[in-house]
Amino acid sequence: MVTLTRIYTRGGDKGQTSLGDGARVPKHALRVEAYGTVDEANAVIGITRLATRTHPQADSMLARIQNDLFDLGADLCTPSKEDEQPGQALRIAAGQVTRLEAEIDAMNAELAPLASFVLPGGTEAAAQLHLGRTVVRRAERLMTQLAETEAVNPQAIAYANRLSDHLFVLARWLNKQAAGDVLWVPGANR
Repeated sequence: MVTLTRIYTRGGDKGQTSLGDGARVPKHALRVEAYGTVDEANAVIGITRLATRTHPQADSMLARIQNDLFDLGADLCTPSKEDEQPGQALRIAAGQVTRLEAEIDAMNAELAPLASFVLPGGTEAAAQLHLGRTVVRRAERLMTQLAETEAVNPQAIAYANRLSDHLFVLARWLNKQAAGDVLWVPGANR
């Protein structure tokens, strides 16, 4: 459990921050950018949940995802070590990825196949989920870039990849129950 008795420390006043292992790095380090973007995605999902209060199933999924995103941030914040023992650091587990896949499959089974690309929109919640999806994709790009030079948990990358798909399908699932998807019409405004 985390206990915070003081919010500001002044430790970052010179442009550095501490990672989960205590190492000090610049606030613009790629690892910090990656977990900061995960935090941004979590904030977007928090706003989205204001619009999913009347959809208990969707809201429950998003609540689990928000908790997972804190796990993902903790995973990214703590660089792995060669001699790391299982359970030594909080890491995204395969079961978290599998849960997303099961939820995607269940929602997708209720949807018609896509005949066009979907534009962000429809219901308020769906539009916000599309925003969340794009933020998660940015986090994923930062994670894969980081993985080129530093160790990154492969399950963390898989989770981000699956999560963007999940948010897309959830947006479609919510739109199906209301206004329907907003479809792209190629060249419509020529």
